[in-house]
Amino acid sequence: MPSDTPQPLFVLVRPQMGENIGAAARAMLNFGLERMCLVAPRDGWPNPKAVAMASGAGRLLDDALLAERTVDAVAECSYVFATTARQRDMTKPVMTPERAMNVAREKIAAGEKVAVLFGPERAGLENEDIALANAIISVPVNPEFASLNLAQCVLLTGYEWRRQSVESLPEATEMAGTDWATAIEMDKLAGHYQDTLDEAGFFFPDTKADSMKLNLRNMWSRMPLTRADVQMLHGILRQMVRWRTRG
Repeated sequence: MPSDTPQPLFVLVRPQMGENIGAAARAMLNFGLERMCLVAPRDGWPNPKAVAMASGAGRLLDDALLAERTVDAVAECSYVFATTARQRDMTKPVMTPERAMNVAREKIAAGEKVAVLFGPERAGLENEDIALANAIISVPVNPEFASLNLAQCVLLTGYEWRRQSVESLPEATEMAGTDWATAIEMDKLAGHYQDTLDEAGFFFPDTKADSMKLNLRNMWSRMPLTRADVQMLHGILRQMVRWRTRG
């Protein structure tokens, strides 16, 4: 059975190729969407080509709803989006996928049922389909090549749904079994290098030694080093000193 997690219904209107239905199912499941409805698929249903293309998302196809008409697919929905790249001479709000899925999340949280219509591969949704929608989703694509594959459009919309619904950091660092170096560890590393370089006569002439040492410490403080990095840098310097003084 589809997930109980509140989510929009993705409606594929008169899809033409089983492969695209399967790819759309895979894209949906990538982003935790499991409610699909097929309106009059051209090659009938079920379709073995869709299952092959779904690549592990077959259970979503097993649970997919079937409808004869678009209006039947969205009969229980109080808010409907239609995806289209063409101007339709209809007065409706036009939203980016990001804004549309934010609206969808708010409405679903309030207990409403929401659907998103995706048109057939050849020419997209008909005006009769779009007339059922409350708002239009328009992807800001290259105007000289605005055609999006069905599964690509599903993927973009599903990604925005997931991004609006699940908290995720815009950037994170994988620590690989270590922690960031502490201030005292960085201070000891800086001291180790400063003392060794001092012995090697690096800080010359004397009139510039203090500023050179300050610059060196400032350089260390700018580096986002882990404890493992600090240990390695200590080891590198010790080995260089041993190599220089052996024999």
